[in-house]
Amino acid sequence: MDEAAHPTQPPGASVLRERAQLCAEFASVTSSDKAVAQCYLAENDWDMQRALNSFFEPDVEFLSGDVSPHPSDAAAMESQSQAVACIDLTEDEPTSSRSEGGSGAGQSVQAEQDEDKDKLSLVTWNIDGLDSDNLRERSRGLCSYLALYSPDVVFLQEVIPPILDYLKKRAVSYNIIEGNDEYYFTAIMLKKSRVKLLKREIVPFPSTSMLRNLLIAEVSFFGSELCLMTSHLESCKEHSKERVNQLKMVLKRIGEVSENVTVIFGGDTNLRDQEVTKLGGLPSGVCDVWEYLGKPEHCRYTWDTKTNNNKKARYFCRLRFDRVLLRPAKQGAQITPQHMDLIGLEKLDCGRFTSDHWGIHCGFTVQTQTSPATTALH
Repeated sequence: MDEAAHPTQPPGASVLRERAQLCAEFASVTSSDKAVAQCYLAENDWDMQRALNSFFEPDVEFLSGDVSPHPSDAAAMESQSQAVACIDLTEDEPTSSRSEGGSGAGQSVQAEQDEDKDKLSLVTWNIDGLDSDNLRERSRGLCSYLALYSPDVVFLQEVIPPILDYLKKRAVSYNIIEGNDEYYFTAIMLKKSRVKLLKREIVPFPSTSMLRNLLIAEVSFFGSELCLMTSHLESCKEHSKERVNQLKMVLKRIGEVSENVTVIFGGDTNLRDQEVTKLGGLPSGVCDVWEYLGKPEHCRYTWDTKTNNNKKARYFCRLRFDRVLLRPAKQGAQITPQHMDLIGLEKLDCGRFTSDHWGIHCGFTVQTQTSPATTALH
């Protein structure tokens, strides 16, 4: 039975299966794990021979960074208060053996990307960079998920400088825009072959005590203009007032974007449903993608201490902290949510998850039109 016969199967499932098989073969040959396999294959355009050559080259490059969190961030860390010192994320990183010409496999992947202009994929993930335990393995895990899903847009929260440097060396197919350059911050990653950066902006939250802000990137996706936004809203139950004020600022900025430009916001909002209700819900024309898709149960909780034991919490807490909001354009290309899944659900070889949050992977269809949009968002 072909892929079209499975309406619930996400777009690109055949590509994921093919890449998973390549990863299994690479891991078998090199006696490595799936995360290592995905990193090497992705940075070599999924060409097996080039990836193997890269793996067996001698390790000659190292990188370290000092990432002591700002003293005012104690509440934001939610019981994570120990400083992270001198983290080397690239101890096992080889010199790249990329060639400019590319291989047949790499060219076929690129051709597929160019043809797939009617689909947009996005990942948003709080990667918990403030947790220093198994940071190298977890950073490698992050890259393996990005390599497997190959999203067009990535929103990251709780990035720290060593992770940023690691991503710049590993995720070379992405343009990375960071919301700061010290302590911890957000970042937006754009697939260079599909998404072009037009303008960036950092909007500070004036009363934050946790170094939070709003990161905005205006981009072009095959000629269609989009406004991408990410943020990490104030953490902890007792900071509800500040968090709601930050949400108000985000919604205000969404409303200020031209009505003919699609806006996508994603991030760790730390929101409780009652906080959105107190605001009277989302503005007209803005939808919560999870709600739009019918509130799929498998995506309900992105912070789940019952399943995710990274924090070793002595209590069970299940909340939908991480969210994706969409305000489609009234004219021009129409972007419609198609599916949502959680990622990061598998433990790494170190016995921990990539993050204490699950990541969100969303797929959208892109339909070019010149008449006003008629699709209503509920």
